[in-house]
Amino acid sequence: MNVSAEGVEAVAEVVPWEEVSESLEQKRIDYLAAKKKSLRARYIYGVIFLFTNLCAWFIRDYGQGVLPQLHYFKSCGIRGSDCFRTLGVLRVSLGSFIFFFLMFLTASKTRKLSEARNVWHSGLWGFKFCILFVSMVVPLFIPPHFIQLYGEFARVGAGIFLVLQLISVIQFITWWNKYWMPDEQKKHSCSLGLFMSTLFYIASMGGIAFMYSSYGMKLSCALNIFFITWTVILLVVMMVISLHSKVNRGLLSSGIMASYLVFLCWSAIRSEPANEECNRQKQGNEGHDWTTVLQGFLIAICSIVMATFSTGIDSQSFPFYKDQVREDDDIPYKYGFFHLTFSLGCMYFAMLFISWNLSNSAKKWSIDVGWTSTWVKIVNEWFAASVLLWTLISPAVRQSKVMDREEAVQEIDNSDVP
Repeated sequence: MNVSAEGVEAVAEVVPWEEVSESLEQKRIDYLAAKKKSLRARYIYGVIFLFTNLCAWFIRDYGQGVLPQLHYFKSCGIRGSDCFRTLGVLRVSLGSFIFFFLMFLTASKTRKLSEARNVWHSGLWGFKFCILFVSMVVPLFIPPHFIQLYGEFARVGAGIFLVLQLISVIQFITWWNKYWMPDEQKKHSCSLGLFMSTLFYIASMGGIAFMYSSYGMKLSCALNIFFITWTVILLVVMMVISLHSKVNRGLLSSGIMASYLVFLCWSAIRSEPANEECNRQKQGNEGHDWTTVLQGFLIAICSIVMATFSTGIDSQSFPFYKDQVREDDDIPYKYGFFHLTFSLGCMYFAMLFISWNLSNSAKKWSIDVGWTSTWVKIVNEWFAASVLLWTLISPAVRQSKVMDREEAVQEIDNSDVP
């Protein structure tokens, strides 16, 4: 009788545990499904972002001929001229910015997959498309001087976006350097790292030679020669500091950055007005050749990929919650930062379309062409080199300060000894 009672108690204890186990397993399945839905939502937002920017390009180049009815809007001015060209781009950019900034405000505090804000971020697309439509229409009723004010604000936002892009690039370089050269004992990894760094430096030197032959053959092209030569100096300085005994970071990180700096220098020179004698673009195209167009798009798209998918999703890029333990019901990436980056990306794309110049209308089929665009990229190149150099030097500087402090303490202790 006692055995039977013990058996009943054992069964009574086993069944609840199985139910708990099944419940936990079901929760994990639900969390996994919610996480996959959240990850798929990234691509939908990416398509929305691409669509709005294609609309901006269409409005700038073809809107006046295809959408003549816009002249009925009082804010669009005579014949709708204030809703096309530069102001048209800024209006579409403002609408896209409003949409993503609203998503930032409504989703930034999301932490768990079980929250209602996660459902809002990952679903309800019909309602969101209605919000997108309204946000794109509202700027058509805003007076031109307010649109110009948004343009000034967009310049700042685009600059912040470039900084985020640079931070993401630096983090990626640091991660890749650790991936290829994780341990001195792993000789095969060091060999691969040395091979990759050599490959990047060869590509960089090839790019330098190409720029000299294409854009710096004449003494009258002094500015181009200065840009290219200064890039070479930056490359040499990064290589020397990377190999310094107190830094000893290897050549891979500086090699990757060298290729990135060469690309920025080439992109800056390509952004010079096409009628300049030192820019070997076809004079008749006025900067509208497909290479220039694709170049601008590639820069923008790569920036978006780095500053959203690498930064908003990968916690290694921007470790806001570095010490936080990940749980099954945690969101896979920070929604607020994801949408904020897209908001800044809208401003960056607008600056590409108008070549960072609010006073003159960009020419048809041109993108990111003009002296303002050139100097933005050159400054970005120099800033990127400065950040990487500080990244290389700062550990050695901190270690030197610690050693000096320890020596000072030791001297004080020795002086106290009779």
